[in-house]
Order: sequence, then structure tokens, then C-alpha cells
Amino acid sequence: MKHRVVGRRLDRTTEHRTAMLRNLVTSLLRHERITTTAPKAKELKRFADQFITLAKKGTAHARRQAHRDVRDVEVLNKLFENLGPRFKSRPGGYTRIVRVGRRAGDAAEMAMIELVDRAPAKAAEADDEKKKKKGEKAAPKAEAAE
Repeated sequence: MKHRVVGRRLDRTTEHRTAMLRNLVTSLLRHERITTTAPKAKELKRFADQFITLAKKGTAHARRQAHRDVRDVEVLNKLFENLGPRFKSRPGGYTRIVRVGRRAGDAAEMAMIELVDRAPAKAAEADDEKKKKKGEKAAPKAEAAE
């Protein structure tokens, strides 16, 4: 019976699983959107929402609790200075999972997990960078044609 047994094992030892989830949550908080397998994304959602809840508290104790798992100081500062205040009015559900199909190598179901209120400035900057790269690649061709 599975009474009071919560979470997925993900076919890993406890140490490997906790290390993997710490790395995934650090990457998610840094980039605000990552792609991984669907079971990992489901487990990561539970884990990541706890950190944003700690960031909403904003106390020194909450920062120490978050620092146990998020060891990158830059990401920790972003969590408490940017993400905590951004989600202050939201009662929960800070992440979204979007299925993106199957992986080519082993047909594993892939999913994209992202923060619900992604920074619009970052998204706009990423789009501008993509446009610039396309423009730079197209520009030499146009000059060569002339």
C-alpha cells in the first residue's frame, strides 16, 4: 500500500533524485523556462512552487531554507528580489507544464515547464535577439547580391 508515500522515484536513488531536482529548480529559476521529460516536470512543479512560496515570505529564515537547495547565490538573489515580489498576489500555481511531444532518441514524452508570469522584458529581449541574428545573417547575403 502507498499510504502517505508522495512523489515519484524517477528510477533513481534518493541522493541522485534530490541532486537532480536541485539542479532542475536552479535552472528553472535562472531561465524561467526549461524543457525536460514529463515525469520530471511534474515532480519539479511541486519542488519549485515551494521555493517561490519561501521567496514570498522574504524573511532571513526563508532565504536560509531556500539556500539549502538552491546553492547559486545569483539565482537565490533573483528568487528573493524579483520572483518573490512578482508572485506576491498569486495564491499558488506559479508554474505551468506544456507538453511538447516526444524525444527523437527514445520517444520519451517531453514537456516544457515555465513560470506563469514570465518577465515580459526578458521575452521581448529574446525575440529581439532572434530578429537581430536573422537580420545579421540576411544582411551579408543582401550585400553580396549588390
